[in-house]
Amino acid sequence: MYAIVDIAGQQFKVEAGKKIYVHRLSDEVGSTVTFDKVLLTDNDGAVTVGTPYVAGAAVKAKVLEHLKGNKVIVFKKIAHKGFDKKNGHRQYLTRLEIESIA
Repeated sequence: MYAIVDIAGQQFKVEAGKKIYVHRLSDEVGSTVTFDKVLLTDNDGAVTVGTPYVAGAAVKAKVLEHLKGNKVIVFKKIAHKGFDKKNGHRQYLTRLEIESIA
């Protein structure tokens, strides 16, 4: 069984027992989070599509850790002008473990 769920403005395909990285959530490490914005569920071929969300469906997840993602380098250059700019960025992430889909 899997579900497509909206977490922090992004859509993720989740299954029970899987671990995913999402944008930083404000919940404490070790707490359980419930997401009710479920867009689609699939239970062994029985697909339910929400309008826009599936009524009564929820995904429970456990917060494992808060961390920072890999560094992304943004480099801009204009040839023959002597212009170059280097900038870096690291995204704040939260690691979740999906416990159940109801």
